[in-house]
Amino acid sequence: MNARLRVDDFDYDLPSEAIAQVPAEPRDSSRLLVLDRSTGAISHARFSEVGEWLRPDDLLVVNDSRVIPARLPATRAGGGAAEILLLRPLDERDGRWEALVRPSRRLAVRSVVTLHSGHRVEVGERLGDGTRAVRFDGDPHAIMAAAGEMPLPPYIHDRSAPPDRYQTVYAQPPGSAAAPTAGLHFTPTLLAALEAQGVHRASVTLHVGLDTFRPLDGEFVDEHHIHREWYEIPATTREAIATAHRVAAVGTTAVRVLETAARTDADAGWTDLYVTPPYHFLTVNALITNFHLPRSSLLLLVTAFVQAGMEEANATAARNRLLDAYRVALEGGYRFFSFGDAMLII
Repeated sequence: MNARLRVDDFDYDLPSEAIAQVPAEPRDSSRLLVLDRSTGAISHARFSEVGEWLRPDDLLVVNDSRVIPARLPATRAGGGAAEILLLRPLDERDGRWEALVRPSRRLAVRSVVTLHSGHRVEVGERLGDGTRAVRFDGDPHAIMAAAGEMPLPPYIHDRSAPPDRYQTVYAQPPGSAAAPTAGLHFTPTLLAALEAQGVHRASVTLHVGLDTFRPLDGEFVDEHHIHREWYEIPATTREAIATAHRVAAVGTTAVRVLETAARTDADAGWTDLYVTPPYHFLTVNALITNFHLPRSSLLLLVTAFVQAGMEEANATAARNRLLDAYRVALEGGYRFFSFGDAMLII
């Protein structure tokens, strides 16, 4: 029987200066650390050179979800500040959404806050996981367009980057409360160069929600529960996977869609897939990802992917291999998290 994994074992020291505050310009000038998971060998490059590790008939699968301007600064009836972070619609017909609300304790059910645009939002019942129901006095998407801000993560203090830099160049359906950040490194020019090289591209959609903002619960990894997120996988993507030489997922959200779809045969629905080591990957052969927060479900997923490429490895060996790569990145001045540099794990 495998020993239970402890959350503390997926911690590491991260100096605050290693957290990227602004994105690289241009996008594909970010650095790229390439990790061979079978040997532990590490290579260094620029993201614009990612094609050197990709082959004709490889398939890049990207998450094309568009980030919505989900952060809504507001004022309470008594004059104090408030903030609403929208997560997902509960009922599009009557303008109800699930949201994180601050300060939640001071806002009773049916309290009304006023947005900077003048629109009013009613704060409703508690839904669990720290979320609330909210109801708009008009069309939520129009109100977001008028009053919303990009929901940059709390560890980004420099808000000078234009809003489209927290959006992938191929973003389509709106719905995410955070960007699928591994895709932020791609430019139209780089995508065209990869296509000319024979690397194909397909899309899935996963609207990134609450779990982006939640640390792991409890003392042990198996005590954490993933919040559900909506996904879709087109039939054309399934067909492209069937004929691909290798499937390279762009980001952990794309991994979760691909592995959910492989296990359920459902083309759309809610996924709460929580990938922890050990895990048998049915679809994904390579992974493009950023450097993730300590003690996060994303770090667990990447550890599981590293372990899947190692012969007779346990979770401890895989974690050590991944965190050794993180140590090399920190010593080499790589930038971490959403606006940071990238890894390619093959």
